[in-house]
Amino acid sequence: MSFQVTLQPSGLHFEAGSEDTILASALAKGLLLPYSCRDGACGVCKSKIVSGHVDQGRYSESTLTAADRDAGMALLCCATPRSDLVIEVRQVSRAGDIPVKKLPCRVQKLTRIGADVIVLEIKLPASEKFQFVAGQYIDFLLADGKRRSFSIANAPTGADHLELHIRLVPGGQFTTHVFEKLKEKDILRFEGPLGSFRLREDSVRPVILLAGGTGFAPIKSIVENAIATGLKRPMTLYWGSRDLTGLYQFDVARDWEARLPGFQFVPVLSDAPASDGWTGRGGFAHHALMADLPDLSGHEVYACGSPAMIEAARADLTGRCGLPPEAFLADAFSYSNDARAA
Repeated sequence: MSFQVTLQPSGLHFEAGSEDTILASALAKGLLLPYSCRDGACGVCKSKIVSGHVDQGRYSESTLTAADRDAGMALLCCATPRSDLVIEVRQVSRAGDIPVKKLPCRVQKLTRIGADVIVLEIKLPASEKFQFVAGQYIDFLLADGKRRSFSIANAPTGADHLELHIRLVPGGQFTTHVFEKLKEKDILRFEGPLGSFRLREDSVRPVILLAGGTGFAPIKSIVENAIATGLKRPMTLYWGSRDLTGLYQFDVARDWEARLPGFQFVPVLSDAPASDGWTGRGGFAHHALMADLPDLSGHEVYACGSPAMIEAARADLTGRCGLPPEAFLADAFSYSNDARAA
């Protein structure tokens, strides 16, 4: 059985089968709704069911709370329709002609940066043209049928390889393999590109980039694509970590200030004591943003980090700084069993 799903305020609609998630049905029809993890962990696809009934499926209680359910919210990556639906989804775009592919790749380079981050470069097949949009991610396909998701960190222009930033997750099956066993010339398989996180090309608003830890990876893709394409919109990056080692490509971000007109980098450390010699900003990255720009009504914010960071930033920036809800774009990831590590 299938049902009609109508999206507000866009008026777009599609058919969704009763056994398929709403997100999967939308993607199959070429509609890009906000999403990231696809397994109920991040909350990016959380949307209001205006009318109709859904089966909520399986999800994390911390991602969809009792208050969310009382307000009519659902996770579109988990929910399946049980009637015709009207759903409020403000960020909707149509998929272009970039196909999602399953491809082999070869490990080209492994660069360990600090104790717990590796920059992995994978070589794409010469016989297959792989396209992606800055901000998207890929899934590595493991032998047991599981997937591990990582954001692409390089710009899509002229890309013959993909750069991925992998943080070691204690007890994580795949990340432990990367750190302890993976070597150059090894073969991996992946599917992509995936995800709806991308810079809005039809906007002229100043851009605020907000990253936590390896949430820097998709931001790097966006900024380097802006440099390559000559984008003129003002951009400010707030990159937060517990300590300076967490800002593992600090010099790369600082160098963008000279390469991209209108770009500014604001590093923020939450745990660095004065005795370490740190004289920069402290606390949480989005709090530093709020102090600098208490009125965000004319901006767009692109946030990448843990679900807790994303939800805190969303609540504070839209609730206290006047940021329109539709101007908060997010890519959330979870380190739980290394299932999603941007």
